[in-house]
Amino acid sequence: MNGKKYVDSVKLYEKSKQYDTAEAMALVCQTSKAKFDETIEVHVRLGVDSRHADQQVRGAVVLPNGTGKKVKTLVFTKGDNVQKALDAGADYVGGAEYAEKIQKENWFDFDVVIASPDMMSVIGRLGKVLGPKGLMPSPKAGTVTPNVTAAVKEIKAGKIEYRLDKTNIIHCPIGKVSFGPEKLAENFNALMGAIIKAKPAASKGQYIKSCVAASTMGPGVKMNTAKI
Repeated sequence: MNGKKYVDSVKLYEKSKQYDTAEAMALVCQTSKAKFDETIEVHVRLGVDSRHADQQVRGAVVLPNGTGKKVKTLVFTKGDNVQKALDAGADYVGGAEYAEKIQKENWFDFDVVIASPDMMSVIGRLGKVLGPKGLMPSPKAGTVTPNVTAAVKEIKAGKIEYRLDKTNIIHCPIGKVSFGPEKLAENFNALMGAIIKAKPAASKGQYIKSCVAASTMGPGVKMNTAKI
């Protein structure tokens, strides 16, 4: 059973209609009835097959208005980079001691992992633990980089990673209800621009199959993919 607030929200729009970006963002804000500042997520279904390596879609994009979420970063690095990462605002910086903490204590008090290339031997051991949680750093997402300072700053500024799941859908937060429709639309356009740019050469037919935007507790609003 859906709650009364959800039922009321559903009355505000037509379920089967596909809305343009501005209208869709206004609706997801309108249909958000929770007492907290809900996160707005978009779910983009792509016409690719993620089982094939040449049809993978993965990357990162800095949202112009950030995500509205305080992101905790863990940086694996050494030497001069340790202080540089701390100065850039990293929450945790170190090496093997953090790898051990993750393995032995099941510690996950962070949202993003960044690593300098000279730490890959340490990171490699964590693949089985970080991989399933989508936390494994990668050069494609810009989280394996010699420039840890820039990586930390970008993530703190609102850089998000997008990747296909097993069902060929990308799920991404684009901000909070409090941002309002205009800022959400700017963030949405930045994300979609990056996804379109990342279209694999092996992708045939319709690339963006469908797109739905929704607040944490609200209903999904279908978006007009032809206009994206």
